[in-house]
This record gives sequence, C-alpha cells and structure tokens, in this order.
Amino acid sequence: MRLRFTPRDTSFFDLLARSGQKLVDAADLLAEFVSADQTGRTALAERMTDVEHEGDEITHEIMRKLNSTFVTPFDREDISGLAGAMDDCLDYMEEATDLVVLYRIGTLPSGVSRQVEVLREQARLTAEVMPRLSSTRGLEPYWVEINSLEDAADRAYRAMLAQLFDEVTDAVTLLKLREVVQVLEEAADAFETVANRVETIAVKES
Repeated sequence: MRLRFTPRDTSFFDLLARSGQKLVDAADLLAEFVSADQTGRTALAERMTDVEHEGDEITHEIMRKLNSTFVTPFDREDISGLAGAMDDCLDYMEEATDLVVLYRIGTLPSGVSRQVEVLREQARLTAEVMPRLSSTRGLEPYWVEINSLEDAADRAYRAMLAQLFDEVTDAVTLLKLREVVQVLEEAADAFETVANRVETIAVKES
C-alpha cells in the first residue's frame, strides 16, 4: 500500500456516490419506459434526458475538482476514467429511450425487458459500491457479479437478435429494433467497464 503524507480530499467519494445513484434513477426510468405504451414514452424520455443531464453535471463537477485539487484519493486518471465510464452508462440508457421515440417504435420485443432487468441490477450494484471506495477492501464480489451480469446481457442480446431475424419481416423495422437492442447491449458493456475501473483502483490501492 502506498503511503500518503498529506490529507486527501474525500468529497470525491460523495460525488461518485451521487453519480452511482443517477445510474439507478436512469435504469428504473428505463424499466418504466419499456413497460409504457407508445403515447406515454415521450414524457418518460424527456425525464431520462433530465437525469442524463444531471449525471453530466456531476461528471463535470468531478473533472473540475480534479483540476483544482492537489491531493486526490486515487490516481487522477483512475478517477477521471471511472467518472467517464459511469457517464457512458447514462448516455447509452438515454440514447435507447431517444431512439425508441424518434423511430416511433410501437411494441418492443419481450427480450428488451430482460436487457433492462440486467441493467437495473448492474446499476444497483454499482451505486452500492461507490461509497465503499474509501477503503477499496472487499470489493471483488462487485466486479465478479457485474461481469456475470454482462455475460447474461450478451446471451439475452444474441437471443434477441435471433428472434428479430426470425420474426420481423420488414427490413426498416428490423434495423430500428436492432439498433435499440444494440445500444442496450452497449450499456451493459459500459457497466462492465465501470467494474473494471473499480478493480483497477482496488488493485492499485491494496
């Protein structure tokens, strides 16, 4: 473990915890969105955009703090990378809702609910682990579980693609639905990147 001889600014942990909570807010909203009918989705997509903007502001606050703080709790690039990875998760979830509204998609494939279920669990676990970064001990179950969930997301994504190609005969509709499920898969991948960032920090600080 590296020795530190100056006080650390622990407010970074609060900011990361706030960012993690935005992931939960977005994932819960995404679940509400995919369960809604087409007429109710526009308002939910606007709420998702608000959550994404709030997450952006937290990320910007972290970056500003990095630029003005002499001693940070972890390496600057690790804090920056972690904040950016969580921001990516939000971006993908917001993009998915935006695409559904823009493409005027009516009924979503049933498998989308499984994708969103995985994202909600990934978001919950990530929000829980952020306040625990102050010690970096005992965090391994987090990234192991996130990686397992990402594997589940991969399986759901492949099964959904097979279903789409089997059942959707209109080429334009197929392309629209495929893009939506692809973005949801990218969201699951982004959560894995967050977990990898946490693992890197834990290893460095052990």
